[in-house]
Amino acid sequence: MLGPGDDAALLRAPDGRVVVTTDLLIEGRHFRRDWSSGYDIGRKAAAQNLSDVAAMGARPTGIVVGLGLPADASTGWLDDLTDGLRDECDLVGASVVGGDVTRCDAVVIGVTALGDLGGRAPVTRSGARPGDVVAVTGRLGHAAAGLALLRAGLAVPAELAGLVEAHRRPLPPYARGPEAAALGATAMLDVSDGLLQDLGHVARASGAGVVLDPGRLPVPGALREAADLLGADPLEWVLSGGDDHALAATFPDGVALPSEWTMAGRVVEGGGVRVEGRSVEHGGWDHFRE
Repeated sequence: MLGPGDDAALLRAPDGRVVVTTDLLIEGRHFRRDWSSGYDIGRKAAAQNLSDVAAMGARPTGIVVGLGLPADASTGWLDDLTDGLRDECDLVGASVVGGDVTRCDAVVIGVTALGDLGGRAPVTRSGARPGDVVAVTGRLGHAAAGLALLRAGLAVPAELAGLVEAHRRPLPPYARGPEAAALGATAMLDVSDGLLQDLGHVARASGAGVVLDPGRLPVPGALREAADLLGADPLEWVLSGGDDHALAATFPDGVALPSEWTMAGRVVEGGGVRVEGRSVEHGGWDHFRE
């Protein structure tokens, strides 16, 4: 209803409730300007917050941005960043409704996203029950593979360039969040820190266990080619790689899932996350270890 230009913006909240989430990106830790353009960083900063809104089963409505900029950040780079923020919001019908800018030693981007539930109950992490199926939608392992290729410093073959782009700019399956809520999802979250680690949050919050069938997890040819090139295991990227912002959800057994969802396992009695036939550690991103 009222965008940038006043002390605060004004948004409608038809549902009477507002979903709120926030994330912080710091240069050198979450992105590098020599690896990603300002436009890519803007898309990524918006995407990781808009995806969290979708993971609650809500529709994103707007974001506000806090931005710290060093002296060497050009106005052209800043224009690219703001274009990226706007274009990512356009994908879901949201707007950049305000923010703040200050001087800083490195680029720091703080984004807060808001969303509307449309009358539905939020889908939290705590509703999974034994007997539910676990399903995933969106890309898994692509961003981790792309980051590994960049770190290796190799000339990236053209057929693997999409993996590097996945690191620079995620493609969250935004529409699938509200869809899952309408289908009766019992729990859901955004896969930002790795499938194993994030499903571990569902297991703990729900007081249940999760068993994954690795044969059902999608491992496309590009991941296998990158793994052969780097001497890596592509399934490790799928299980532990973050930054793709896929969605993982649990559903009552028998729900007819749309084709965009892949059944990957089940909720069981007990606790923790296991992968059938595989000994795994809960990798994934640790903000105070990596």
